[in-house]
Amino acid sequence: MHLLLNVSFGIFAFLPMGWLFMAFIIVGEAFLMSKYLIQRKFNKRIWGSAAISNIVSGVIGIIITMILNGGWWLVVWFPWVSSHEVNIHNPIHLLGLIIYYFAAMILSVLIELLANHLILKKEYPFKKTLNATLIANAFSYFVGAVLITILVMT
Repeated sequence: MHLLLNVSFGIFAFLPMGWLFMAFIIVGEAFLMSKYLIQRKFNKRIWGSAAISNIVSGVIGIIITMILNGGWWLVVWFPWVSSHEVNIHNPIHLLGLIIYYFAAMILSVLIELLANHLILKKEYPFKKTLNATLIANAFSYFVGAVLITILVMT
């Protein structure tokens, strides 16, 4: 398992474990958004919105990274790193990773907020959609931070 996770996200994303991880994140976000917006575990429209917003964010991430680095996908957008890529004992590497992670989170939230708002604007005011998107992404990025910490420590 560790060997499967100890690769860049660009590789991991297209492996079966990567699809499972992304499905877990989308289900987690959908569940949290539904609980926040309607106090229920499931709502078809909210779950669909969470799935679509994550797919849109992912596609934009792939496009942006391919433009920024000449063809490698998901290298810039999602700071999935392994102990081979970042030395957290180097303060500059660690600071760069932290700054990058927050920048990626902000961009993800903005993209997902736009998609969620466009899909859910008839049912929920902007502020509710904003809060639901923030809560969902806090979950996603917390899970990602835990995994990154495990990976760079090993």
